[in-house]
Amino acid sequence: MSATNGMNQSAVRRVNTSVILRALAVSAGPMTLTELAGQAGLSRRTNELILDSLIEAGWVTELDRVPTSGCAGRPARRYELRAEHALLAAVRISTLDVSAVVADVRGRILGRAHRPLRAYQDPQATLDDAAVLVRQALDDAGGSPDRLRAGAVAAGGAIDDEGVVRRLVHTTRWEGVRLPDELARRVRMPWFADNDTNLGALAERWRGVAGDHDNVVWAVLGNRTGLGILIRGAVHRGLDGAAGEIIEARSIPVGSVENRPVAWLTSPEADRRRVALDRFDAARTGDAEALAEVDEFVENITSILTTLSWTVAPSLIVLGGGLEDAADVLLPRVREAMRLARTPAVELRATILGRDAALIGAVKLALDHMDTELFGPLAPGA
Repeated sequence: MSATNGMNQSAVRRVNTSVILRALAVSAGPMTLTELAGQAGLSRRTNELILDSLIEAGWVTELDRVPTSGCAGRPARRYELRAEHALLAAVRISTLDVSAVVADVRGRILGRAHRPLRAYQDPQATLDDAAVLVRQALDDAGGSPDRLRAGAVAAGGAIDDEGVVRRLVHTTRWEGVRLPDELARRVRMPWFADNDTNLGALAERWRGVAGDHDNVVWAVLGNRTGLGILIRGAVHRGLDGAAGEIIEARSIPVGSVENRPVAWLTSPEADRRRVALDRFDAARTGDAEALAEVDEFVENITSILTTLSWTVAPSLIVLGGGLEDAADVLLPRVREAMRLARTPAVELRATILGRDAALIGAVKLALDHMDTELFGPLAPGA
C-alpha cells in the first residue's frame, strides 16, 4: 500500500515536496528531472510542478542546460537546492563545554561559537548557554533568524527517540530532561536530539569515510567511551536509547585504560589530549615505555571491537572522538590484533571529520526530519 493512500491532496503535495527537497539536499551535486523522478518515485509532471513552485519560492535553482557528449536531443534540465536558503543549528554538549554551529542544508558550516560550561550539573544553565551560542553562531554565519529552520542537539548518555535523556553515567541530574522541548523554549523552532556517538556515525556515512557502508559502528574508546551504531543506514538506538552505551556494561573492559595517558586522546580536556599526543609522538620514535602503553591500549580496543565484530557484526568500524589523531599508530596495530583474534573481516577506518563529527551528524539529524512545514512551500495541485 502506498504511504500516501488515505491522505488528502494537500497532504500528498506536502509529502511529495518534502521528498524532492530532501533528495536535492543530500545529493552531492545537481540532479536532472529524470533522476529526481526516479528517486522520488513521482511522475515527471508532478516533479515539474513541484520544482517550478520551489524555484518560484527561491528554494531551488534550475541550472543552465549543458549538452552531453554523444547524446542527441535537448540537454536535460538540472536542478540544485539553494543550500543557503535554509539554515540549521547544531549544538554539542560535553561535560566541560558546549559548541554550536550554523550550517546550510548541505552540511557546510557557516558560523561557530564555543564556550566552557558554567555548571554541567545544572541542565537549565547548560541549555541557557547552548541557546546563547546558537545565536552567536548565527551572527558568525551572517544569517538572519528567519532563515534558521530547525536544530539538533548532540549530547552524552542514553537518549530515546523523543530526545529525552534516560541515563547518563556522570550524573542523574540530566535524567528525564526533554532536550528538544527545552531548546525550543529558548530558540523557537523545531529541535531534535540524539547521543553524540550516534550522530558521529550518521555524519560519517553522510560526509565522512562510511558512505560506502550500511552497517557501521562509530567508536570512541579510551578516556571517553561510546558507540554509534548504524544498521541499514539508520541509527540503532535500542531500548530507551541505550544501544552503544557500553560504558555502563560492567562486563566489557572499557574503563581499564581510562586513566592511561595514551587513552586521553578522547578526553574532553585539551591539556590531557596534548599529553596523549606527546605519548604517541614518543611511541613513533621507538620509546619503549610509550610503546608498552600503546600496546596496552590496542589490546583494550581490540577486546571491545572483537566483541562488536561477533555481536553487531558491522562491515565497517570507524574510530573517532580523537582516536583519529593517532590513526597512523593505532590502525595498523588494531587491524593486526583483530586478524590474530580471527574476527570477521570488518573494515577499520579513522574518521576524517575530526571533532565536528557530532555537530555534522546533528545537522543531518535535522535534515532527516525535513518537512515542508519547516523547509518549504506547498506545491500547486498536480
